[in-house]
This record gives sequence, structure tokens and C-alpha cells, in this order.
Amino acid sequence: MTKTLNVLKKLAFGKTVFILFTMTMAIYLLMLLYSIPMVESFAPNTALFDLSPSGYSYSQAISLLEELGDEGRAIYLSRQLPLDFVYPGLFAISYTLLLIWLFSKSIKDTSRIFYLAFIPVLGGMFDYLENIYIIRMINSFPDLSPRLVQVASTFTLLKSVFTTIFFLLLFAGFAAFVFTKIKTKPVLVNN
Repeated sequence: MTKTLNVLKKLAFGKTVFILFTMTMAIYLLMLLYSIPMVESFAPNTALFDLSPSGYSYSQAISLLEELGDEGRAIYLSRQLPLDFVYPGLFAISYTLLLIWLFSKSIKDTSRIFYLAFIPVLGGMFDYLENIYIIRMINSFPDLSPRLVQVASTFTLLKSVFTTIFFLLLFAGFAAFVFTKIKTKPVLVNN
């Protein structure tokens, strides 16, 4: 893990972070403005699996899949999920590098805090597992097992937990960066 972190530290410079962040946000916005609304149009009264941060019950999963209908489920599979298989990888790498870059601006290079930069990797990993299980739920509907929904919901919850932790780390890293800038800013004395 230390070797991986050292390699990532070498890659975490402004231009790389900016390019990856831009790519990640482009895919996120494409999902937010195009594919998610398209799927939601078939089930306007029910939250999609991807948008249920606290998970979902078996009855909620059945309700969503029924409300989506054949066409909505097909669009979930063909429009939303392909984009959501690109996003977690970009999320993991771009936000890991962003945290490393941000931490490097205010924290000693030898600090163990840099290991927290791997939190987005966990968020991305659970997002991939969530997507795999959403596909399994859609493909097995209407013969959906409660166990399948429970596992899928757990992955959704874990994705949300690690994504939330990432945003807290981002805020803390940004605050440390600003504090360091303020603390090291030279004081001008007027004579």
C-alpha cells in the first residue's frame, strides 16, 4: 500500500487532478441530467436504487421494478448503468488524487493521513458491486429473492457511507489548506 501511495503522490499534481476531476464531473452530470431523469420518468414516485443512500427494503425494490415496467428496466440497463460503470472508476482515481494533492498542500509528506485518500477507492468499489447487483435484480425480476435485495442494499449503503466520508475528508483537507495558507501568509506592516 505504501508503494501505491508513493506512486499516486507522484501523479497527484494540479493538471492531472484537474483533468480527471473534469472527466468525472462530465460523466456525473451526464447521469444527473440525462440517464437518471430518463429512468426516473418511468417511476417518478420511487427513488432509484442508485439514489437511495440509506438502502432499500425488499418491498421498495419490488415496487420500483414494477413501476419501471419493461421499458424503464431496459433503459436502466442500457442507459444509466453503462455510465455508472464508468463513473466509479473515475470517482476512485480522481478523488483519491484530489485528496492526495490537497493533503500535500498542508500535511507532512510522511503523515499516515495520506492513507485516508484511499476512501474514494472503497466508495468506487462498492458502487461497482451495487451496479452488479442492480443488474442482477433487474434481470431476475419478477423472481427477486429477498437475499439478493439485501446484499444490493448493503452495497448501496456502503457506497453512500464511503462517499460521505470522502466529502468530509475533502472539506477537512480544504480547511487545512486554507488554514495553512492563512498561517503562512506574510504579515505586512505599514510604516
